[in-house]
Amino acid sequence: MKTIRTLKIALPLLVVIFLIGSSFTIAPLKWEHLGTRTVNYKLDRDVIKVTAKDGRFKKLKLKVTNGSLNMHRVVVQYGNGEKQVIAIKKNFAKGGTTRLIDLKRNKRIIRDITFFYDTKNLSRKRAKVHVFGKH
Repeated sequence: MKTIRTLKIALPLLVVIFLIGSSFTIAPLKWEHLGTRTVNYKLDRDVIKVTAKDGRFKKLKLKVTNGSLNMHRVVVQYGNGEKQVIAIKKNFAKGGTTRLIDLKRNKRIIRDITFFYDTKNLSRKRAKVHVFGKH
């Protein structure tokens, strides 16, 4: 008898707690565009400056548009002066993207991102490299 009375009180209470808890959703992590560079027709490097106002990032992703290029590596310089060298070594066709790049020690302020590449694009369309960060 006591158990049935307890269930009659506890069950509606659990349903209310579940409904309230499920109404809170965690906002999905969004990719933020950190910058774009149009590449040259040779072995070269380009730098994208990122400011502290852009925030702290966990991951990076690069996308290549307009043309193709051979990416060699990316160097991320953090706000504290520390650097992370990421070997990419991939030939990107127009529209290609990198894998998700995890930044060491998770959420980091980025000062700049330098990417090293070469291109032998015969179409004469200069590729653009877009860099995105995920908070």
